[in-house]
Amino acid sequence: MVLMGLLMFAILVIVIISLWKIFEKAGVEGWKSLIPFYNMWVLAEIVGKPGWLGLLAVAFAFIPTIGSLLSAIIFFYLYYLLSKSFGKSALFALGLVFLGFIFFPILGFGDAVYQGPPEDELLNHKINQ
Repeated sequence: MVLMGLLMFAILVIVIISLWKIFEKAGVEGWKSLIPFYNMWVLAEIVGKPGWLGLLAVAFAFIPTIGSLLSAIIFFYLYYLLSKSFGKSALFALGLVFLGFIFFPILGFGDAVYQGPPEDELLNHKINQ
């Protein structure tokens, strides 16, 4: 039981340090990744979206069922844009969502370079007439 707690704590520390490094790579002070709620605001801004979208993802998480689903969708969307901001694929975004304790360190400590907010292929799609 204690071993499991220590393992979870170690994973948490690794993810926190990774987020710090990701923020620094994006040109934002790393300490901003430590403040709950504010870190999601800043993450949304890093990927070129308004900060309130990050807060909305957190707020929806507290609403049972439909809110949790909406929160998951927004989180995936932000992680998708984050992966694109570093030149990674949509599959990498899936890794951030489901195996964050592996993929956040890859993004933070790997050779990925922040390229700025990506062109939003999902919401800025133009319809040919």
